[in-house]
Amino acid sequence: MTTGDRTPPLSNHEVVTIALYLCGPNGDRVDTEDIAILAKELDSVRFSWRKHPDQINLELVRVALSDAKKAENGRLIAGSGNEGWSLTAEGRMFAKGNLGRMPENKRAGRLPHPRERQWFKRERARMLSSEAYNLFRAARVDDITPALAAAFFHLDDYIRGAARERKILRLETAFSDDRELGDAVHKIRGRLGANESD
Repeated sequence: MTTGDRTPPLSNHEVVTIALYLCGPNGDRVDTEDIAILAKELDSVRFSWRKHPDQINLELVRVALSDAKKAENGRLIAGSGNEGWSLTAEGRMFAKGNLGRMPENKRAGRLPHPRERQWFKRERARMLSSEAYNLFRAARVDDITPALAAAFFHLDDYIRGAARERKILRLETAFSDDRELGDAVHKIRGRLGANESD
C-alpha cells in the first residue's frame, strides 16, 4: 500500500469472498480447500502458519468464511464446510467491486471452465425467452404466478428444501448484474410464493 492511500485493508472475510468469486463466479458450490488455496495466493501472509509460512492455515480460512456469512458482515456468502460455499448476490457485487484492491498480478483469477460458460449462455437464453420474463418486461410483475416464477428458475416439484434454495441462489447470483436479467431475477424470485420453498 502506498503512503497516503487511506483505503482500509481488506478484512479476512472480504479476502475469502474475493477468493470464492475467483473460484466460482457463477454461483457454483466451492470446497473450503479450493478457496483456501486461492486465498493464500491473494494474500500469502495472513492465511499462512506463523512458523511454517509455506503452509495454509485452514482454520483461519474456515473462520473467515463463517464470518462472511454473518448479517453484520453483509451476508456475502452462503453454505458450509460440508456442502460447499457460494456467493450471495451481495457477495458477488462486493467481490467485483473490490477486485481492484488486490495486487495487479492476483486479479485475473481463474478463467471460467468452458462448461460454465455454456451453462451461463444456455440459462440466459432460456430465462430471456420465459413467460415470466416477458411479463416482467411488460411491467406486469403482479401477473407472474408462482408456477411461472418456478419455470423461470427451472424448478420442479422434485427440487425442494436446500437444493431448491441453492438452485435459485445460483441463478440469482450469476445474473444479478446482467443488463437485462439483473432486476428480473430479484423481482421474479419474489413471485415464487411462500409455499414454493416448503
